[in-house]
Amino acid sequence: MSLCQLKKPSNCIYAVLVFLCFAMNTSVYSQKAPTQSKQSLESKKKKLNEEINEINSLLSETKASKKTSLNQLVAINKKISIREELIGTIVAEIQQLNKEIKQNEREITKLQENLKRLKDEYARMIYFAQRNRDSYSRLVFIFASGDFNQAYMRLKYFQQYSQFRKKQANEIVSAQTILNEKIAELKAKKHEKDLLLGNEEEEKVNLTKEREGQEVVLTELQKKEKQLKEELQKKKRDAENLQLAIKRLIEAEIKRKAEEAAKEAAAAAAAKKAAEKKAAKPKNVKEEKPEVKEVKEVKKDATMPELSDEAVELSNDFANNRGKLPWPVTKGYICEQYGEHEHPAIKGFMMFNNGVEICSSMGAQARAVFAGEVTGIAVSPTGGKLVIIRHGEYLSVYSNLGDVMVKTGDKVAVKQPLGTILHNEDEGKSSINLQIWKGQKTMDPSGWLSGIK
Repeated sequence: MSLCQLKKPSNCIYAVLVFLCFAMNTSVYSQKAPTQSKQSLESKKKKLNEEINEINSLLSETKASKKTSLNQLVAINKKISIREELIGTIVAEIQQLNKEIKQNEREITKLQENLKRLKDEYARMIYFAQRNRDSYSRLVFIFASGDFNQAYMRLKYFQQYSQFRKKQANEIVSAQTILNEKIAELKAKKHEKDLLLGNEEEEKVNLTKEREGQEVVLTELQKKEKQLKEELQKKKRDAENLQLAIKRLIEAEIKRKAEEAAKEAAAAAAAKKAAEKKAAKPKNVKEEKPEVKEVKEVKKDATMPELSDEAVELSNDFANNRGKLPWPVTKGYICEQYGEHEHPAIKGFMMFNNGVEICSSMGAQARAVFAGEVTGIAVSPTGGKLVIIRHGEYLSVYSNLGDVMVKTGDKVAVKQPLGTILHNEDEGKSSINLQIWKGQKTMDPSGWLSGIK
């Protein structure tokens, strides 16, 4: 039986029952989990702060030499670069917070509209309920039914109406709770934004001070440009001699490996020939001479000696770890990059490095970037010692070491200590030169080390 069959005295009740025809969907705005972007920004900011603290620590050692040095300028330049990146990260965090704040404000507006709608509907229900609160009128409404089915339906309507009122009341309470949570979340985000803005201003002040310090050091170095150029020319010659010495050592190592491979191949060929003779037919059987075909000699790359299965596997492992290798020091930063680059204080003066120079703290130990075999230890032309480790067809070279803890032929593990890095008292600097070779070709180590963009 349809609602149209209800009698006119029940018009007020019928108006209330219209609410039951609408589905009440309350929008739930739960707090979203922090996005990966926000987490990565926080992680990046933490890492940059650690790098700045690390450079400050190393810079204090440099300043202790009481002599304005190139290393001091390099450290300040590096710190300024990191500080600028840190400010950029803070700006990105503020931009993200602004988006979240706007989203929160939109959600709060929707929640307020939804809450108002729920309260208005509930007020109308209370109003109708007040007008029809007399139990006698309800009984009249039920007994005025045309038949038993209609009376049952009217009774069910009253029950559903009561349940719907309770549901509306619960929804109002729930919506109000969510709204309060969103308002509190918005306040927290605005507070976080204020803190970040303060942090940004603080970092900008630090950056200004560092740039002023950079100008002072640069001016001091430029005053003694002539002396500095003479020192740099000497260092350049020393570096060239070092590269030549490393190249000769690597050439000797490649030659030794090639000779070993040739001996192994000759031994294998002799063993095979002996086995063939032993398995030859008896003398009374006429041997047919096999057709001898001319075999062309295959030219091998002298820079790439034939590798054993173990060496091939090691090479593949090394190659697969590109961009994942640990640093040759526990703490440090790259203070001179790979290849040709301009001097940071003297414009037009070009420098060249077959590897990267990594500055670390006084007394720091150098360590292997990958498992391999120590194939050479020599005295460096620049002072100190150098260690060469073979990783299949790849080699890593560690220069400017004092005490060496390994010997030629040792099998070393990844991160195994190799020796202590020398400290330059005049410059207040402790640095290691790391090179990576493939055959007789150098490669940029910064592309192999982890944590470098």
